[in-house]
Amino acid sequence: MRLTEANLAIRPRSAWEALDLGTLLARRHAGVLMLSWATLTLPVFGLLSLLFWQQPTLALLLFWWLKPLYERLPLHILSLAVFGDAPDLRQSLRALPGLLRPQWLASLTWRRFSSTRSFDLPVLQLEGLSGQARHQRLSALGQRDRSAARWLTVVGMHLEGALWLGLLALLYFFLPTQLVQSWSWQDLLGLDSDWLWLEHLSNLLYVLVLIVWEPIYVACGFSLYLNRRTLLEAWDLELAFRRLRAQLLTTLPALLLGLCLLSPSQPGWAANAATTPADQYQAPAGARPLESPLTRDLARQQISELLDQPPFSNRETVTRWRFAETPDDVEAGGLTRLLENLFRLTQFGQGRERLALLIETLLWSAFALLIVLLLWRRRDWLQAFGRRLPHPTRRRKVPPALLFGLEVAPESLPDDVAAEAERLWPTQPRQALGLLYRALLSRLLHDFQLPLNASHTEGEMLQAVRTLEHPELMHYAETLNRHWQNLAYGHQPLAEPRWNELCAGWRALFDGRPGR
Repeated sequence: MRLTEANLAIRPRSAWEALDLGTLLARRHAGVLMLSWATLTLPVFGLLSLLFWQQPTLALLLFWWLKPLYERLPLHILSLAVFGDAPDLRQSLRALPGLLRPQWLASLTWRRFSSTRSFDLPVLQLEGLSGQARHQRLSALGQRDRSAARWLTVVGMHLEGALWLGLLALLYFFLPTQLVQSWSWQDLLGLDSDWLWLEHLSNLLYVLVLIVWEPIYVACGFSLYLNRRTLLEAWDLELAFRRLRAQLLTTLPALLLGLCLLSPSQPGWAANAATTPADQYQAPAGARPLESPLTRDLARQQISELLDQPPFSNRETVTRWRFAETPDDVEAGGLTRLLENLFRLTQFGQGRERLALLIETLLWSAFALLIVLLLWRRRDWLQAFGRRLPHPTRRRKVPPALLFGLEVAPESLPDDVAAEAERLWPTQPRQALGLLYRALLSRLLHDFQLPLNASHTEGEMLQAVRTLEHPELMHYAETLNRHWQNLAYGHQPLAEPRWNELCAGWRALFDGRPGR
């Protein structure tokens, strides 16, 4: 990293100011970050959805599990953009295989649920550390700003969920009302394979949320890492000294020339120095004579004496309980070491408290997501329950006058529909069957109050009739709809016995009811 080429102000910041800096970095390079993330993740999501089409939840879970690998590409772009020119999409994707290879198994297994993943990733990717060196480096960096990295992960989880639920609600508002009303409990529970496309569509909304949020998450973790290195390695002081050195290099020749011209010659100094006897120098008491050789033992003794004096001397007395050693009893010594090791476990109490806090946070998050998921799955029941509550007066929706290009207003129909249809049948069979079909649609709109509109199809009309739970009406509507489609679209004439059955069915269903 070339600090002189950094395109941001290198100075110590607080953790929250560093997070703001990460947000600004993500916004500055939003184009290449979002485009590279979408180019990488959308094909992976499409492949997983095709492989696990019957298990959409499994496809989304696998996509979510691979997030630590996706985050390496935005970090590569940001690291080059901060200390140089930002790479374009082609250059970023060309470096992707080398970015995914190092420690990929550890990132997807025991480090997958790390709450400081964005803060730890630069140590792995930019410094290339692993094993004990990585652990020591993270311990040094994590003395500060680690809690801010944890809060970044926790807040990010809730922000992802909130944005995803918002897009799901928007998708629900765009679904046709007739489609939502026809959902059954099997549909809501995801047991019907005909609705798998809707669950895959909701999974896609989560992928779109990550395109916006994940570059911000990686940039904030990277800014925390840069801020911590600025504090530890004094990057701001190094830059100040480099600027001072550059200024001095430009003015130093002129300054030296001026000093040489202005300084008077004083030859008496050299004479005084030459006439000064060497034996006039008096060494301090206890010091080693200048003519005596310095040996290794003497140097070690003098160093030990110097370290025993302040400010180097810093002694500390630590008291702890331990079992007395019994050299004669070997078995007792083994038991003693075992118990001492058990007592040392109490030193990890603080770590257990942090782990308990993390587990508690995850459990509350899972509980909140479970409640939201339950409400989403039971939204049809909630909508049905809400209809029983008192509502303000609403204007009654006026039924349409045309359906499927046919006039369905009661005023356009004769008083005796069956008799008029029988009169038209010998000479005009198409008009006769169309009259029965128009009359059926008019009855469904005005007598049964079905919410049909001009955008509905014949199939959606039959689904709406199915909700009335009227077997005779459902059978008649299916029969009449089938014969009407055969005649209107297939030009297949209707046999005389079938026509008589339609007229008889009409009289059985509607002759005893008012027409309007």
